[in-house]
Formats: sequence, C-alpha cells, structure tokens
Amino acid sequence: MQDPLLRFQTLRRPRLLLEAARAGVCHYIRETHLSRVLGSTKQREAARPLLALEALLELEHSLDAARRQNEASYSYFRHVEVLIAAIAEADLLRTSHAATPAE
Repeated sequence: MQDPLLRFQTLRRPRLLLEAARAGVCHYIRETHLSRVLGSTKQREAARPLLALEALLELEHSLDAARRQNEASYSYFRHVEVLIAAIAEADLLRTSHAATPAE
C-alpha cells in the first residue's frame, strides 16, 4: 500500500477544483469539518492525521470516479469539501513529520 502523503502529492485534478479547495483551506477547523466530511464514526477512527488522510483519499477517489462518469449524484461542493480537508490534513501530517526529531 502506498504512503497516503505520497498518494496525495500525486493527485491530478482539474485546476478549478484544486483552486477552490486551496481557497477554502484557511477556513478549515479540524474539530468541526473532519467529523462533517468523514462522519462522526470514521472521524473518531481517524483522529490521527495519517488515518484521516487515508480515509479522505478513499472518499476523494470515489468522488473523482463519480465526476469522471458524469454521475447525477456527483456534488462539486462535496468534492471541494473533501479536498479542503485532505489538503489541511496533509499539511498537518507534513508539519508533524517535520517536528519529529530525526534519529
């Protein structure tokens, strides 16, 4: 299984989708938004940024598949919301790795 941070860094999505998500990251509040995006049950399981990013990437993958297939159930808003959370969690994960002293 590939590292979630590496998977996130290699995502290729439409520019407008990513720009909208990047614009929303400054408003991301982990305690509020992560439970809304993942649901309260998964949010408890995903308390660590690594687990949260894995769950968000799975969700994002299914949303992207729906987008590519032009499914009627696809929600641009939901996709942006998940991408906002994924960007924020990836940033949190990078920060926590940078703060960990090298052995």
